[in-house]
Amino acid sequence: MKINHLITIPVLLAALLASASCGCDKTAPKEEVVELQMPGNPFITDIYLADPSAHVWGDGRLYVYPSHDNDPPRGCDLMDGYHVYSTDDMVHWTDHGEFLHSRDVEWGRPEGGFMWAPDAAFKNGKYYYYFPHPSGTDWNNTWKVGIGVSDKPTMENLKLLGYLEGLGDAFSMIDPCVFVDDDGQAYFYYGGGGRMIGCKLKDNMTEIDGPVVTMTGMKDYHEGPWVFKNNGKYYLMYADNHQEPGNRGANQLRYCWSDSPLGPWQYQGIILTPTDCDTSHGSIVKYKGQWYLFYHNCNISHQGNLRSICVDKLYFNEDGTIREVVQTFAK
Repeated sequence: MKINHLITIPVLLAALLASASCGCDKTAPKEEVVELQMPGNPFITDIYLADPSAHVWGDGRLYVYPSHDNDPPRGCDLMDGYHVYSTDDMVHWTDHGEFLHSRDVEWGRPEGGFMWAPDAAFKNGKYYYYFPHPSGTDWNNTWKVGIGVSDKPTMENLKLLGYLEGLGDAFSMIDPCVFVDDDGQAYFYYGGGGRMIGCKLKDNMTEIDGPVVTMTGMKDYHEGPWVFKNNGKYYLMYADNHQEPGNRGANQLRYCWSDSPLGPWQYQGIILTPTDCDTSHGSIVKYKGQWYLFYHNCNISHQGNLRSICVDKLYFNEDGTIREVVQTFAK
């Protein structure tokens, strides 16, 4: 027995060393990237849309939740009604129709309108929809963030659940963004007018959990937060206050990163230079191994408040920084 025991020790040591060696040398397999044909920009041309919020859910499709610019516009006052679009190849997009209008919001302003940039999230087997809308005629000081829930990613039969309470000052309570971390914890963000707020959400996705926190570390923040995660790093994209000669607004999309979903954030650079309209608002999502940036321009209307949604590929450098996205147009 002793002889056998002594003989097995070097064998076991050799096996352990070999295993350790393999572990050190082995690199994680790269995720397969499916090369999809791009649709050409703008990729929805029958109605005017802006502020695209893109998500990939468990059914393998990519969904985009934009706001809707009414034609003719009156600034951004008349924006009303939300559609959802989906695709499985980036070229063929399905319009699932309007699923929410200001007339459906019992607590909303009687004049309607002001259904600005929304966002969506999935948790507990449900799809949650978050949208900003004023509750009074004095729209700029009565913003709230409404909540709806559906069993389907198309938001079919959306049930309205009221609005998020406890967010504080109603001024510029616009551009909601919801990020669900790998551990299932959901975070909520909003912000316009140069200020961005973040907080945790409770598991029910309808209440905040703990204090709201003012985000810090951004450079020239204006509005439109979008938070996502890549390789353990948290990224925040947003629109800045950039202007062009003649004081024409021409927002850029900038970004920061952090080791925490609530910051503090460290500024990194510009993702997207100005499009052909005053505003910029976008989202970033990974689909079939490829990262994409969704945004809007005015390439069809050439009017700042009649926007159209676009998408282009997005790439990371080896150090995690993001390359500036090259805008493309339909041929």
